[in-house]
Amino acid sequence: MTLPFLNGSFKKKRNQIMAVDLGSRTTKAVLVERRGDALALTRYAMVDAPISDKKIPTEAMIEHLRTVAGAVGGGSKAVALSVGQDEALVRQVELPQMPIGEVRQMVKLNSKNILQQELPDHVFDIYIFAPKTAPAPETKGAPGKMKVLVGAAPRRMVDDYQAAVKGAGLAAEYMVPGLVGPINAFELSLPQVFENESVALVDIGFKHSTICLLDRGQLALSRTVNIGGDKLTAGLAEAMSISYAEAEGIKIGLAPEARAVLETQVAPLGRELRASIDFFEHQQDRQVTQIYVCGGAAPSEVFLEMLRVEMLAECKTWNPTAFLQLALPDKQAGEIAHVAPQLSVAIGAAVAAL
Repeated sequence: MTLPFLNGSFKKKRNQIMAVDLGSRTTKAVLVERRGDALALTRYAMVDAPISDKKIPTEAMIEHLRTVAGAVGGGSKAVALSVGQDEALVRQVELPQMPIGEVRQMVKLNSKNILQQELPDHVFDIYIFAPKTAPAPETKGAPGKMKVLVGAAPRRMVDDYQAAVKGAGLAAEYMVPGLVGPINAFELSLPQVFENESVALVDIGFKHSTICLLDRGQLALSRTVNIGGDKLTAGLAEAMSISYAEAEGIKIGLAPEARAVLETQVAPLGRELRASIDFFEHQQDRQVTQIYVCGGAAPSEVFLEMLRVEMLAECKTWNPTAFLQLALPDKQAGEIAHVAPQLSVAIGAAVAAL
């Protein structure tokens, strides 16, 4: 699934790409390369993001990207940049059958009607879903509808990021919404589940969490809720009258005294996610069979159990590197199983670019 925003980038053939997921607290980056018919993960890095309540100044972003590139190593100048849910809009719509060029033009000129939102001076891109079934005999030849995923981002933001990437001595090849990264990685990691089942894919971020309802190979619904790891830690700190750093340590260590308090923090997230699943099941008349979780909290069995209780459905983590050859340095090879759930956005962005 590609929504590159950058003109012409989808036409290039690459053998190696560095994908960078610009997180609110931690930037995650991966280096992925082609090896024959396979893809290999050769490096990854996790770097503290610049702290800012507002837009990060260009000079600070340039320095940050230089630091990330240095941490990854490998020498790749080509970059796929993943931007956050609050920076890029992603929405699924139904449109009449028409050539892809005409679809792009229609979305650009009629964003208010198609997306129910006026989006002046934005960059748009689209992805057309393959139809699940062939048209019925009685409808063949009649104008049909197609499902289209539309991505939109402010042109100024795209230009600013491109300038920062160039200033860091790199080349911005792709810029994609973070929402599509886990979907791309999930499709390749669990292809049978992706193609044949209706599942929820939940990404627990620092500031936000996203839920994507995937129905037999298509994105049926997506939603972002303003509850993430930061809110869970802050709520734990306030409830226990301790510092944020102490709360983070307790949350990670899962001290017994923190469990009951943490459950009260997880409950609102579970209710929000459950509401999204209920809406999908009511609209589509299909049951969600599994809930797959990625992000910083995903490796915690206790967190998954708390989420399962709230959502009344099985929750499990998944491995976004499952389809990749692992050609990592020894230290990273030993740590990849633990950190992999945090790399799903970056891995998915790399897949889109390659």
